[in-house]
Amino acid sequence: MSAGFLSVSPTIRIPDDELVERFVRASGAGGQNVNKVSSAVELRFDVAHSPSLPEALRERVLARRDRRLTAEGVLVIDAQRFRTQERNRVDARERLLGILQQGLQVQAPRIATRPTRASQRRRVDDKRSRAQLKRGRSSSHWD
Repeated sequence: MSAGFLSVSPTIRIPDDELVERFVRASGAGGQNVNKVSSAVELRFDVAHSPSLPEALRERVLARRDRRLTAEGVLVIDAQRFRTQERNRVDARERLLGILQQGLQVQAPRIATRPTRASQRRRVDDKRSRAQLKRGRSSSHWD
């Protein structure tokens, strides 16, 4: 990662002053060291109010149903995968970059199609044969 900004695409760059990093104690393994060192990173990025993001990208990121997105439009990423603070910082920034790059990809609109006549016929024939099979299981012939 380069210092000063986070490069999402050749035209989109997020300055470091828009990213808020907080260092907290990580949970999990690490022995006694885990109680002394704040190696986990909580990265916050205000998607809703960032002047660096184009409106279309902002809308796509906010439209995601992501539990890391707060009601105010702030994306919160917790990184504690690694034992060092620096690797967790890089990991959090890479994950933010991945989310923003996913937002750059515009889904092609789905074109509604109708099932073919042959597929409709196969479906009805399968239903008919399944019904015949179940009718054959009826308890009347067991008596």
